[in-house]
Amino acid sequence: MTFDTIIKGGTVVTASDRFRADIGICAGQIVALADALADASEIIDATGQLVMPGGIDSHVHLDQPGAPGIVMADNFESGTRSAAIGGNTTVLPFCLQQKGQSLRQAIDGYQAKALGNCHTDIALHLIITDPTPHVLGQELPALIAEGYTSIKIFMTYDDMKLADRDILAVLDVARRHQALVMVHAEGYDAIRYLTDRLEHEGKTAPFFHGASRPIPVEREATHRAISFAEIVGTEAMIVHVSNRQAMEEIRRAQQRGLGIHGETCPQYLLLTEADMDRSGMEGAKYVCSPPPRDSDSQSACWEGLQQGVFEVFSSDHCPYRYEDEGGKNAPDGKRSFRYVPNGIPGIATRMPILFSEGVGKGRIDLNRFVALTSTNHAKRYGLYPRKGTIAVGSDADLVLWDPEREVVITHALLQDGCDYTPYEGLLVQGWPVRTMLRGRTVMKDGEIGSERYGLELHRPTFPENKQSGTRLA
Repeated sequence: MTFDTIIKGGTVVTASDRFRADIGICAGQIVALADALADASEIIDATGQLVMPGGIDSHVHLDQPGAPGIVMADNFESGTRSAAIGGNTTVLPFCLQQKGQSLRQAIDGYQAKALGNCHTDIALHLIITDPTPHVLGQELPALIAEGYTSIKIFMTYDDMKLADRDILAVLDVARRHQALVMVHAEGYDAIRYLTDRLEHEGKTAPFFHGASRPIPVEREATHRAISFAEIVGTEAMIVHVSNRQAMEEIRRAQQRGLGIHGETCPQYLLLTEADMDRSGMEGAKYVCSPPPRDSDSQSACWEGLQQGVFEVFSSDHCPYRYEDEGGKNAPDGKRSFRYVPNGIPGIATRMPILFSEGVGKGRIDLNRFVALTSTNHAKRYGLYPRKGTIAVGSDADLVLWDPEREVVITHALLQDGCDYTPYEGLLVQGWPVRTMLRGRTVMKDGEIGSERYGLELHRPTFPENKQSGTRLA
């Protein structure tokens, strides 16, 4: 048999195995795994490299509208370009429904932005901000049936939060139509109270963003979201968990057999509240929600990753330029932290950080790394086994990884639309040298091809969606 491409000499790593094999690729799929393959139009030498499933980042914000005058730094082209630089082959951005907008209008708008502009494959999550009877009774069930099977809801932000009754209603639609709800768990009223109090006291610098959203605000909202999912009898994913108390709420729910899943992000492993305490507006670079915490919170997030409380590791890439009045240096943000755009970039650095800090320092093994960065995302969000593994019949979405390569992270390496990285100067060991999407090389040695092969993926519903959920590796 003649293959389109053979990858030779590499060490194949999946979420469960590690072995030496050649990989044969035809028509964008893996068709053979063997000790030795020959005869291909293209042969790629992966000697000394790890060959892993392409990264899947299931929490990404691209080209998302914000407050008046605020502009997100990455569109679909720049965001997926940076994703490929970091070894990712699929990203899951959010499709934000604005108040008064139908879900269908929101989907059409995001598809128009993405069409022909993606270096990776994408699958869209829905964000529900206006859960009218029509939205919940007609639009959302129809879109779930079309393959939009994950829904995000917010418990905070003026223009995005849902009332408790509406949260219950969305969870119930997800239960009945076999979708998964992702929850941003921070208590809106507590944040408003603390923000007003801090401003009254003249505490308006970016550092006080963290003080307006302390750990109890996240813990309480996490407990409430879990309780609502239990009442409705459905699963839920608590996203971007930042601290021990919230992590333990999720762990207790899992121990009780509830279908509650957890996610954390690089910023909660490496950054702390001290990063927001920088001169002038420098601290604004590190403003995100939930905010970075303290060293105990970092340890707790590692514990959650090691023990399976957190089954996915995502970037929560939400980029705003710093040297820009439409970004972190917005005029209103200089008056008060409440107006600083929430979010930091991280789509390209997610995998190198976890590899270096996790695998390299003995906190997790290679199989766990693959599970946390690819396989579990595919399984949880309905992309497996097409994505997230190396197996005959799967898409040839692969990252070739040099485990010995040392790189000092600089913004120039990342090729996103932002103008900074919060990880500037961080030394990491382990770096992607080639990213392949359905058998095509989209990144090699930091260079991105001009062609954009990315597709929008539609996903099946989740028949396992019930009160007692399945935890992944």
